[in-house]
Amino acid sequence: MITTVLVANRGEIARRVFATCRRLGLRTVAVYTDPDAEAPHVGEADARVRLDGTRGYLDPAQLIAAAHAAGADAVHPGYGFLSENADFAEAVQNADLTWIGPPVPAVAAMGSKIEAKKIMAAAGVPVLDELDPQAVTADMLPVLIKASAGGGGRGMRVVREIADLPGQVEAARREAQSAFGDPTVFCERYLASGHHIEVQVMADTHGSVWAVGERECSIQRRHQKIIEEAPSPLVERTPGMRGKLFEAARLAASAIGYTGAGTVEFMADDEGSFFFLEMNTRLQVEHPVTELTTGLDLVELQIAVADGAALDPEPPAARGHSIEARLYAEDPAKDWQPQAGAVHRFTVPSAAVRFGGIERSGIRVDSGIEDNSIISVFYDPMIAKVISYAPTRRHAAALLADALVRTRMHGVDTNRDLLVNVLRHPAFLDGATDTAFFDTHGLPDLARPVADDRTIELSAIAAALADAAANRDTATVFAGAPSGWRNLGSIPQHKSYDDAGGHTHDVRYRFHRDGVRIHGHDDVHVVSASHERVVLADGSVERPFDVCRYGADVFVDSPDGSVRLTALPRYPDPAAALAQGSLVAPMPGSVLRVAATVGDTVTAGQPLIWLEAMKMEHTITAPTDGVLAELNVEPGRQVEVGSILARVDAGDNEKEIP
Repeated sequence: MITTVLVANRGEIARRVFATCRRLGLRTVAVYTDPDAEAPHVGEADARVRLDGTRGYLDPAQLIAAAHAAGADAVHPGYGFLSENADFAEAVQNADLTWIGPPVPAVAAMGSKIEAKKIMAAAGVPVLDELDPQAVTADMLPVLIKASAGGGGRGMRVVREIADLPGQVEAARREAQSAFGDPTVFCERYLASGHHIEVQVMADTHGSVWAVGERECSIQRRHQKIIEEAPSPLVERTPGMRGKLFEAARLAASAIGYTGAGTVEFMADDEGSFFFLEMNTRLQVEHPVTELTTGLDLVELQIAVADGAALDPEPPAARGHSIEARLYAEDPAKDWQPQAGAVHRFTVPSAAVRFGGIERSGIRVDSGIEDNSIISVFYDPMIAKVISYAPTRRHAAALLADALVRTRMHGVDTNRDLLVNVLRHPAFLDGATDTAFFDTHGLPDLARPVADDRTIELSAIAAALADAAANRDTATVFAGAPSGWRNLGSIPQHKSYDDAGGHTHDVRYRFHRDGVRIHGHDDVHVVSASHERVVLADGSVERPFDVCRYGADVFVDSPDGSVRLTALPRYPDPAAALAQGSLVAPMPGSVLRVAATVGDTVTAGQPLIWLEAMKMEHTITAPTDGVLAELNVEPGRQVEVGSILARVDAGDNEKEIP
């Protein structure tokens, strides 16, 4: 019998497995690298073992040694890292530890997407033909380059011009090697739009194979899912499709002697025809939507199957609807640029449960962070999964959108507003979800702030009044007097803030015997103001604003949307301004390549520097036509966010560079 489980993973998935272990009375062991030393999953475990190096999660020897040192008798791989590595699974079993996952041959069979397609085709599951990158011709375009050993959008590139193919293949290989330790890539025909449908399977060692329900994961960016749901809108409206999907999924699992939890992924068209993409021999990121619609605990079932238990003859019937949104530290408006840094506060006030089931309508949160956590440049930028459950799809979408709006997320920029806008979009609510959703409906519109101009304006006023209240509360001279008090009339007090869109808000206000007057806003009246909460009457409607400040960063939360402001200094330092044409590091990372030298003539948009951060490559381009006048980096150098990497002089391109 399993008594102690080491989770060979980090963050949210480690916490998710720990939650089930606690409900089963099992002891838990965490592993961690130095960047994760203070991570919540480390503190929650019964025992924890440090790994050497930031890539320690990818070191089988260290993980197995940690299990033995901590007295673990089983290893759960989570997802990502070594979860689909057959050598690791075999090493765990050879070390007399229970592997909470499928048999080694099944992991090996599906570990290569190239070989997996051949097995599925032989078993009668429809597949897309694999293309050798060296054999792709112009008439085959567009094609999708994919990493054979990976997933999660890493090592994937769309190629529409044959001249771009060699460079994109090399970039995909580098990314695949970095993320999965295997540079093998292949190509397949690229479908610009379609439906990403997957079936959760669960099988035991006694011959039972469940198809536990399908999920639709078509809302994606960079070929990585960000909104998933169960059941699928496409399957719901297509007669007979569910039965065919389930039959194909069971056939796929049976073809490789599968046991445990796994997912068979398909691409489908609008008519319900589908073909095999891959099989993930592990728990999926989006497994909570299946748990909420079936009442199952998939991690509990994984542990039970690993312990030799038999499944019931049939899985429970699904009911209701569940939608999951992946909250990422990234900026969708800047080409999904990942963010790293401190999370001062993370709270979902409407959350009913963490890592568990919901009997009626409600919100579940699975997160690897808490207040004061750090989003590290070394790992994936996902902050949390926020999941809704309700009797109907529209109810689930409304519930999730509202929960995200009310979430207190102070620190790094996130994709929160994008998620809310998608969940409230008429096309999404009608079930018109496919992989081209962002192209069809326009990323700039979907990425716009949830807070409208009026809400941003009122938020700036609330920030100024909260700041004034804080000054009053901490005053040591004339304590209790209104901020800015004078015994004679004076000019209004003045505070300025920049919003995320680069607009400056100048707030001028004056305290009078009858209250506070906001200059230029005669229709706005102050109901109450403390350093944390300000209530403003906008005409006849009173609106609450919660204000938190961290240095110059000010976060204002309200039911109408969250607003991030930057308090501007009263006396700016001219030396702090960036020189025109400067290229600034958008995130911490390592310089991979530099494509120009000082004195070179460059054009706007020309790639100059490649950074690697969060297992992805990011290209820094010239901001304008000109001459590269300054270069401060070289390959291999680590840079911090905001570092000046280079500068392009947009003056006379023929002039000499000293």
